[in-house]
Amino acid sequence: MSTPTVPSVLFVCVHNAGRSQMAAAFLTHLAGDRVQVRSAGSAPADQVNPAVVEAMREVGIDISAETPKVLTVEAVQSSDVVITMGCGDACPYFPGKRYLDWTLDDPAGQGVAAVRPIRDAIEQRVRGLLADLGIHAAA
Repeated sequence: MSTPTVPSVLFVCVHNAGRSQMAAAFLTHLAGDRVQVRSAGSAPADQVNPAVVEAMREVGIDISAETPKVLTVEAVQSSDVVITMGCGDACPYFPGKRYLDWTLDDPAGQGVAAVRPIRDAIEQRVRGLLADLGIHAAA
């Protein structure tokens, strides 16, 4: 009898300070331990965008303790699904992985009002991803 494997998802954007952090937080919030979640950036920033932290706090998700992480070949290799958000060719490609590219505005340098629609679009895409993976989102 084999144990079902938990799918692994990697979110990648350039600075790992906005879009990928929001996506990872939503997926963790909605899927819990039913999905392994990672995020990284091709050129990580020093900290998560404060407007992104505030926008996520508004929906009850605290990402204030998160830090941007550098994208590694190992992170890509150990993920089932790799979702890029504006990192271009910086993301290594491995056959057999599922790659998705989400075109979303970059919240860098934006205020909370500009981040909210990006946050909401990411939440909807994460919910769609969960449905694709056959995982029901937590309420």
